Amino acid sequence: MKGTEHFKQAIKAYLDKQAETDPLFAPHYSKPEKSIDKCVEYIVGEVFHSGCNGFDDQSVYGWAIHYYTEDNVEIREIPNNGTCHAVVNHAIELTEEEKAEARQRAISQYQAEELRKMQQRKSKPSAKPQEPKQAEPNLFGF
Repeated sequence: MKGTEHFKQAIKAYLDKQAETDPLFAPHYSKPEKSIDKCVEYIVGEVFHSGCNGFDDQSVYGWAIHYYTEDNVEIREIPNNGTCHAVVNHAIELTEEEKAEARQRAISQYQAEELRKMQQRKSKPSAKPQEPKQAEPNLFGF
């Protein structure tokens, strides 16, 4: 089973950065018998066989590092009827134009909501003014 292209790119970006900043990891990452496709296959196999539904980034990235640093890593197979989905959480970088469009949409939505609230207030019948309550006499009021 393969991960999505986006999942593969997220793992690769992390490993590229790790290789740039960690001189001890760089030689492992450049091993010719290792590949990003096999790394992703290893991670997906570990996720499937764990039986868990979610992992934090560090756990997934830890498997990627483990795949490259260990020479005898077993890539577990997933049965034909097995399914596994990888979801990558990431921040989307918007262009200035996209930010301006989003801002304008938000302003328009806010204005429409406020106008709707004002129209609802006008359409409600006004309530009768309440008569002032008379104070009840008590023994301590003297």
